[in-house]
Amino acid sequence: MVMLPEVLILYNLPDTSENLWILSEFGKESGAGVIDEVKVVTGAMDKIGAPYRVVGVRRLSDVPGVLASASETVVWNLVEGLIGEAQDASHLPALCSAYGKMSTGCDAPCLSLTLNKWRTKAVLRAYGILVPGGAIIPVDGNLSPEALGKGPFIVKPAESDASEGISSSSVFAGYCPQLEETVQRLQKDFGQPVLVEEYVGDREFNVSVIQDGKDIRIMPVAEIEFSGFAEGKPRIIDYAAKWLPDSFEYKNTNRVLPAQISKDMAARIQDVALKTWHALECRDFVRVDLRMDKEGQVYVLEINANPDISLDAGFVAALSEGSVPCEEFVRMVVSNAAERLKLRKSPVAKTIPDNVARGAFVIRRTSVEDRNAIITITEGTGYFRPDEIEVAREVLDDALLKGPEGHYQSFTAESNGRAVGWICFGPTPCTLGTFDIYWLVVDPVCQRMGIGGALMRQAETLIASRSGRMSVIETSGKGLYDSTRCFYHKLGYSEQARIAGFYADGDDKIIYTRTIE
Repeated sequence: MVMLPEVLILYNLPDTSENLWILSEFGKESGAGVIDEVKVVTGAMDKIGAPYRVVGVRRLSDVPGVLASASETVVWNLVEGLIGEAQDASHLPALCSAYGKMSTGCDAPCLSLTLNKWRTKAVLRAYGILVPGGAIIPVDGNLSPEALGKGPFIVKPAESDASEGISSSSVFAGYCPQLEETVQRLQKDFGQPVLVEEYVGDREFNVSVIQDGKDIRIMPVAEIEFSGFAEGKPRIIDYAAKWLPDSFEYKNTNRVLPAQISKDMAARIQDVALKTWHALECRDFVRVDLRMDKEGQVYVLEINANPDISLDAGFVAALSEGSVPCEEFVRMVVSNAAERLKLRKSPVAKTIPDNVARGAFVIRRTSVEDRNAIITITEGTGYFRPDEIEVAREVLDDALLKGPEGHYQSFTAESNGRAVGWICFGPTPCTLGTFDIYWLVVDPVCQRMGIGGALMRQAETLIASRSGRMSVIETSGKGLYDSTRCFYHKLGYSEQARIAGFYADGDDKIIYTRTIE
């Protein structure tokens, strides 16, 4: 049997400060539940005789120091939330990579995407996977009743998991003042956008999916039975049903595993879960939550990319029903991470593909399959802050959702079946014939091979075909961008304006333009 590497088990310590998150109605119980997950992993590691160490962190800023001093090469990621921004925990796999380590579970782009329910819907819809409709209300925005439709609706924070912010009073038959009050309360309490989502069906299922090397294994389907719910009471898994043992909801939401459904229905639900896994480029293990309406249509509600693996959680129950002992599951996940690290460190992985070096690449419209690769390339350039990466994600998702008819036009340079460059551009609002180049990135190992220039020519050709007369690029004046500005000059762009300190103190904005013939 293959020996496992030493593993650093990293988890989030409970927040003992007087933060809004702890003082609010939701969060304390779900935050404390991670300790039970630590016990599952350490118990399994003890059984298989694998070495490990456990460290807790509270803030994202705690993580670099822990990783820098750690000798372990594999990090079991049990960090589900950190003090700070909702997305902070999503960055942990990227930090592990930066320090030469590999984290278990989904990577940073997948964690970030699945935490944002609205963006996840856009990607799944692009893959033809059914999701409930709805509307997103920015944290400082107002609800427009006209955007909602007929209802019923369920109101929830757009970037929280563990059912935080959801209760039986979150469901509404249609628009009403109470719905708007709930939106405003969640905006204030959680400091994030709020999702007003179609409430579909009364049957809820979940499917756990695990990776065993190159194989993806789908566990038996579980159904939630709302046994004691009176007629009219929403059949949902809210915060109380997950975390408050003395509540009515907790006592009357029973897991039926395997679900008492036909083989055909089970296969259909599992197929949707598998398609969701591939659409979001998941890895190691996830849980997919689904709903079914009266017509038998299956909708994906949510993807738990770092699901609860405590002993009383549905994921471990599904493993048991699928004849996968906890220690075998832990061995699989650690082995997967160790193999990924081995491949990443391989010299072959860092060589420039021969066909790119010869200029043999193609430029095509960006597809959903390119999404995670483009985000990884953008992060890998080292030029952009996390908030800028978030903007890139939003722009890319909008382009994928709306396609050629949308505002953002997105093209990918591909070589050997993988994305090596990306450009995104579109017409400048309130102008006639002016276009902005919003994003241009090339994989660092494939730069200086003509890819960036080819992407720019593709953009300018399409701009010209749409009666465009001017192309505009904005970039930073920092020394880090010297080669970028030189590149634009070589392409015929000239500096038209400079705004001192626009991006930050000492970071000017420089505006370049080129006339399109």
